[in-house]
Amino acid sequence: MPTIITGGAASARAFGQGLSAGVAGYELYTWGPNDNGNLGDNTVVNKSSPVQIGALKTWSKVAAGYYAAGIIKNNRSLWMFGLNNSGQLGQNATGNKSSPVQVGALTNWKQLAIGQLQVMAVKTDGTLWSWGGNGQGQQGQNNIIERSSPTQVGSLTNWSMVSCGDLHTIALKTNGTIWAMGFGAFGSLGLNNTTSYSSPVQIGAGTDWAYVACGRYFSLAIKTNGTLWAWGSNDYGELGVGNTTYYSSPIQVGALTNWKSVSGGLTGSIAIKTDGTLWTWGRNQYGELGQGDTTNRSSPVKVGTDTNWASAAAGEEFNFAIKTTGTLWAVGYNNQGQLGLADNTQRSSFTQVGSKTTWAQIDASFFSIGLS
Repeated sequence: MPTIITGGAASARAFGQGLSAGVAGYELYTWGPNDNGNLGDNTVVNKSSPVQIGALKTWSKVAAGYYAAGIIKNNRSLWMFGLNNSGQLGQNATGNKSSPVQVGALTNWKQLAIGQLQVMAVKTDGTLWSWGGNGQGQQGQNNIIERSSPTQVGSLTNWSMVSCGDLHTIALKTNGTIWAMGFGAFGSLGLNNTTSYSSPVQIGAGTDWAYVACGRYFSLAIKTNGTLWAWGSNDYGELGVGNTTYYSSPIQVGALTNWKSVSGGLTGSIAIKTDGTLWTWGRNQYGELGQGDTTNRSSPVKVGTDTNWASAAAGEEFNFAIKTTGTLWAVGYNNQGQLGLADNTQRSSFTQVGSKTTWAQIDASFFSIGLS
């Protein structure tokens, strides 16, 4: 899913605020299904283990969408590869790319999120940009026109973070307000209705939001006081509020005030607390919650007893997490090698991916992408 970058980070589904581009540089790795060249290795062959893309150690942030990937280099240039049927690679044209191609020539990209077809990004000057699919107004451009090149959303310069669901977008401003646009069915926009909007609309009146993340048709957010909130679809308990009721306005997840980051996937969620513990909830058909079983959970459940988890990302029925040791761990659905474990066997407990101890960021959708 579109991810949170909480790098080391959405995953991403977005991705969160991540590492500071222009400071750190890492090697780029991808794995999993590769039907549209979305692994960026100049092939369309699936990979069940991480494959390095090029030899450079200049990548700073990653984002995974539906068979398209975006990466920001440490010079703040933006690169993309994969599916391009709606212009989501930002090349002013369609046509898939199986190797990274630069989006324009600018070097002021800060943060990136990819949905089903839309791409949203924040620049260092606080402007918000969008391109790709827009059938539900998820680009926030006050229309439903597709774009094959980045186009600024309005004229404001106080955007700080953006996250994409399948067909909706949630964005955070520097003043602590959050804004929604796109597909409103299931209450995914948090506007107390199921209406779709093609321009950003503020969610409530609060100015104390600090972090946002989108799942497929639901949304998650953390406030400055460490509380976790959710809204939207909830068929499998992906909102974490102890039931399967849909909510069209933010509802608090429990009463705790120590949530650090969160990522939403297809129908489940994964989060890190400030004490370094890892928590999951939602659908668990393939063991993706990492609880050693396939039982759904409608409230957050701690994964094991470890307290050294640093970041996490939710994919399409599988999850990843990085420890403070720099090791990468995977769980869940694995029919096309998306866990990176050199096989196609699903896991219901988190399993280490290889032996590297230098993983810094991870994101996933139908495929997986990471920095080490």
